[in-house]
Amino acid sequence: MAMVGLFWITEDCVYVGAEPTGTASGVRLTKDGVETLGLGQGRFWAWDEVRGIDVRDVAVRSAARRLASMAFDSLVVLVTGDGEHPPAFTVRVETEHDGPVETDALAAVPGGIHTPDEYDLSRALLTRLAAGATPVEDLLTWRRDEPEDVAPTRDERLALLRQWTTTSA
Repeated sequence: MAMVGLFWITEDCVYVGAEPTGTASGVRLTKDGVETLGLGQGRFWAWDEVRGIDVRDVAVRSAARRLASMAFDSLVVLVTGDGEHPPAFTVRVETEHDGPVETDALAAVPGGIHTPDEYDLSRALLTRLAAGATPVEDLLTWRRDEPEDVAPTRDERLALLRQWTTTSA
């Protein structure tokens, strides 16, 4: 598994945000379509039924402000011993027959904060995935070809997002 932008990529599927466990909500993207997950959330649409995917309420800060926020959060946990769950954001799936469907997803990136370029490129990739301009298989193929225990650096993650938002299907 690897985190690239807003995406948690496994060998078999791509999650928008963290992979949900238990009854937690989330969104899974596969080569066949889009699925909302969680208690009372389970729905599936084939890609030809999806008109758009977007996110909102994502924590976005510059790289310097992100680092400062993470340091402050770590200090609070160290002093109080009180950690919080990762922040949630909203994923909106626009479908042909069901209209807009919204669900929450948990951030998987440390601190739950993304940089503006990660956020913008991730939203562009969601648009391309929904339009069929970038197949989910491109992300899955990259994950399968990478060593399991190596996480891409920030620059590598941004390069991947740029690649996936500029290549044609």
